[in-house]
Amino acid sequence: MKAVVVKSPFNLDSVQLTEVKDPGQPAKGEIRVAIKASSLNFHDLMVATGAMPVEDSRILLSDGAGIVEAVGEGVTEFRVGDAVVSTFFPQWAAGKATPAVGGFAHTPGDGVDGLASEVVVRPVNAFTPAPAGWSHTEAATITTSGLTAWRALVVNGRLKAGETVLVQGTGGVSIAALQLAKAMGARVIATSSSDEKLAMVRKLGADDTINYRTTPEWGDKVLELTHGLGVDHIVEVGGPATINESLKAVKVGGHIAVIGVLSGTDAALSIFSILAKQVRIEGLIVGSRQDQIDYVKALELMAQKPVIDKVFSYEHLSEAFAHLQSGQHVGKVCVSWE
Repeated sequence: MKAVVVKSPFNLDSVQLTEVKDPGQPAKGEIRVAIKASSLNFHDLMVATGAMPVEDSRILLSDGAGIVEAVGEGVTEFRVGDAVVSTFFPQWAAGKATPAVGGFAHTPGDGVDGLASEVVVRPVNAFTPAPAGWSHTEAATITTSGLTAWRALVVNGRLKAGETVLVQGTGGVSIAALQLAKAMGARVIATSSSDEKLAMVRKLGADDTINYRTTPEWGDKVLELTHGLGVDHIVEVGGPATINESLKAVKVGGHIAVIGVLSGTDAALSIFSILAKQVRIEGLIVGSRQDQIDYVKALELMAQKPVIDKVFSYEHLSEAFAHLQSGQHVGKVCVSWE
């Protein structure tokens, strides 16, 4: 069967479609899944380019959706023919993060082989049901980006109707957060360096937009738009280049969900601003399996489907990564066998 593997030296030229051994039939507690589609994330790009060191070779991608082909002994949660989507932390069943989920040792496409494969055999906890009525490509956006937005705003943020949410950029997490916030009755302010992209997010429901290239001190603009109060929640994906503007833009007693390192990993924070705003700054990576199950149920009640920028074939995964790396996309970049 076919899979997409990256081998040392790690770079996009080393991402290759290759033949690998079929995993066979599932053992007790396992399911066999025919993977139909995946979505790409910055984490996957870091693995492919060597920024996240792994073994000498790795089947790529943490996100995958497909159809159950067989179930092992004792499996009652899934049946043959069920549409499923992968989990990012299979070992994290529910509740708060524990030391067991403090790294990526069990994360597909990082600590273990990923979902860029025609077929996988995994324990039941490596998948959840996909939303009814969604295509495999749409479902593949849930695992990382979608669930991160859900946890940032709903699980940890406890978002309420009438609150204000700020999203940064137009990547998968930010677009999912925008859609989720609007579905829950929140006001959304979106930032981007592109007026064209800002026009697109306004069509998706953003109430206000800010071009951070022409308005570099966009925190002041957020305060202006909120009559000096600031926003209740910020989905912080930028990292060092944006965190202090986020501190300026957040409401006293507000919440900043730190989920991205697009501009690096080391930031100089204003401790005074943190104290004066009495802000809750919270780092998070995706969520638990139960969080994903809850999110899928919510998605089935929402009218909105995920925004998919472009779909490549798995054979052209390196080109898909290059497109993701360019930052030209709005929403998710995906790959499909179909």
